[in-house]
Amino acid sequence: MTDSSITGAPERSVPLPEPTEADDVLELEPTIDGEDFSRVAFTRPALEMLQLLIERNGPLMFHQSGGCCDGSSPMCYPEGDFITGDSDVRMGHGEVPMPDGSMSPLDFWMSSEQFAYWRRTHLTIDLVPGRGGGFSLESPEGKRFLTRSRMLEG
Repeated sequence: MTDSSITGAPERSVPLPEPTEADDVLELEPTIDGEDFSRVAFTRPALEMLQLLIERNGPLMFHQSGGCCDGSSPMCYPEGDFITGDSDVRMGHGEVPMPDGSMSPLDFWMSSEQFAYWRRTHLTIDLVPGRGGGFSLESPEGKRFLTRSRMLEG
């Protein structure tokens, strides 16, 4: 089941845009020891934005922020621009198919503290109108990546 709101302040809730596409088009491979299922996927609109950003910036990475300033937004950076450490969990790895037929690596990270709360969810990264958070690369495009979650089965 998909969340239908973002909680800003405890006393109010803001409706989310409807999903842009039902089917995930890019599933990341599992990278957590002992797991054989994908935890992260991207919709077609998100994939198309990734292709544009890769053409401009080279390989990318994501970090699912959980801080007070960005809420809980998927932040997109040039690969290596966000320093990960022992307190981060690599949720998945994939290859983004580029229009010229090449592939570009993509890793998705989350803090281990936040992963403790999200460990039973599958994340789908979508693209919606709006301003991206912080230094996320999609911000100047008038779009933002959005995490939609559903409970993992089993």
